[in-house]
Amino acid sequence: MPPRHDDQWIGGAWTASDAEGRLVVTDPSTEQALATVPAGSVRDADLAVRAAAGAFERWAGTPPRERAALLRRVVEAMEVRADRFADVITAEVGAPARMARQTHVGLSLGMAAHCVETAASYAFEQRVGHSLVVREAAGVAACITPWNTPLLLTVQKILPALAAGCTVVHKPSEITPLHARLLAEAIAEADLPPGVFNMVVGTGPTVGTALVTHPLVDVVSLTGSTRAGREVSALGADRIKRVHLELGGKNASLVLDDADLAAAVAATVDQMLFNTGQTCLQWSRLLVPRDRQDEAVRLAGQAMDGYVTGDPRDPATDLGPLVSADAHARVTEYIRRGTEEGGARLVRGGAGRPAGLTTGYYVQPTIFADVDPLTTIGQEEIFGPVLSVIPYDDEDEAVRIVNGTRYGLHGAVWSGDGARAERVARRFRSGLVDVNGGQFNPAAPFGGFKQSGIGRECGTAGLEAFLETKSMQLPQGGGQVVGPRLRSTAAAGPADTERNDG
Repeated sequence: MPPRHDDQWIGGAWTASDAEGRLVVTDPSTEQALATVPAGSVRDADLAVRAAAGAFERWAGTPPRERAALLRRVVEAMEVRADRFADVITAEVGAPARMARQTHVGLSLGMAAHCVETAASYAFEQRVGHSLVVREAAGVAACITPWNTPLLLTVQKILPALAAGCTVVHKPSEITPLHARLLAEAIAEADLPPGVFNMVVGTGPTVGTALVTHPLVDVVSLTGSTRAGREVSALGADRIKRVHLELGGKNASLVLDDADLAAAVAATVDQMLFNTGQTCLQWSRLLVPRDRQDEAVRLAGQAMDGYVTGDPRDPATDLGPLVSADAHARVTEYIRRGTEEGGARLVRGGAGRPAGLTTGYYVQPTIFADVDPLTTIGQEEIFGPVLSVIPYDDEDEAVRIVNGTRYGLHGAVWSGDGARAERVARRFRSGLVDVNGGQFNPAAPFGGFKQSGIGRECGTAGLEAFLETKSMQLPQGGGQVVGPRLRSTAAAGPADTERNDG
């Protein structure tokens, strides 16, 4: 029998859930149960929010450097558990072991440390003329995270929220909750005050809705699908909650006519295949000059030949399974539609498992050529290892294609002329653009345009997402001002000088 977990992390203790239903956590490589967890109830969510609300005043009033010192202990406790985190992520996500350790966990630890140091050096107060401008914690934060890179995207939310002085209720994806239990264990070891951090496993319609609509929740931060973002926005609007959304992407890698085609295509394929294509940042569209499309397709196929699909626990494996049966069915359906509409050519892969893999949610890395940018596979986020190669005739057409989706999260541009690449990158309607292979920067703002989201994470912007701004007007020259002086234009603000007092 798989391990059975019956509790949630609430108020500084593992607390029995009253949920009647159970969720089965499945290993996507074997299709076998890893564990069962409580399905989560409205009561679980309410207890967690009330614990967070009860802890808020004390935590928000803790000096920022003291909060940072406590959060460094969280990072240290995570570091001690690095191998366990990697094993859990391989088991519940299907991430190959090497990738789980180096990227899923390694990048998460780096991000966590960076969040803490950003907060430790942040100016929470500053003088602006005779005003003291104070940045203070926004309140109780509900952080709702997905399954694809679960530890990284959790750290990216909860560490800035805690560093800002917010108290947190975390709802991990019900597909991958085991890493979140391990994270709660690390936070418990760091000895944060009870209620500062809480974790409730459950489904979106039950626990997610209960958190978003709870009157004591002040901020909602969601990473998920655009559909989920719409639902959370609508639920949060009723109480005018602050809502931050990091949603989907249909990202383009644009290879200009003067670029090193081989290098650009190899980098695009590598990025596209990361996590078996299950990332919102994936470059799923490769735009190339029309007269070089055949060459680009050949190079992409050669690049894919170097990747091994198989057991994620095998050190030789580069690509594991998709995360679930539903994910496998969804990606397979997109591949089927790609072969049936718009004249696209299937040049590699296709529906069905790779040869020799009869168990597990595996899918073949797939390439389509001659993709019409307005077809389904040219417009919709597939979330699997499927590359759409789109030919273009000139730079202006290429930029129109890049910007011609409802998304605007990530992109890339490649050119032999750095100035040209930067100029074209400025034309992208995307929150992030990599220029000639520029690397991810955790200090830079992360987020999207259009239906890819609202708000930014990472760096200072990620901290400020959980802060409110207060202006305290202080007496000038040591004097005292009693009441408004409506007729004194010298002391009036813009609204006062424009009003008609007659």
